[in-house]
Amino acid sequence: QVQLVESGGGLVQPGGSLRLSCAASGFPFSSYAMSWYRQTPGKERELVAHITSTGGSFVEGRFTVTRDNAKNMVYLQMNSLKPEDTAVYFCRANSEGAGDYWGQGTQVTVSS
Repeated sequence: QVQLVESGGGLVQPGGSLRLSCAASGFPFSSYAMSWYRQTPGKERELVAHITSTGGSFVEGRFTVTRDNAKNMVYLQMNSLKPEDTAVYFCRANSEGAGDYWGQGTQVTVSS
């Protein structure tokens, strides 16, 4: 059974930091690219970070994405958070032709 479980969201003040985690199970994690998306009401999900199975990454400027293949975990470090970063953040696992999975999301709220 495939599972992606996000954690680490919450309420943070502007300028603060959060580290989101995504725990994966039920598929060969090290072979999958992992991504973080976010979504606000009425808008489409947008990609904020992506890390390939071999560790190459793309991120939005203030964020860092890392993965630990030994623990089946992917992380999103978010710094200098702004109110516009408020969203539900989703973890995605993708391997072309093999599988495409999403977590349930974790809420991040940036507010004073």
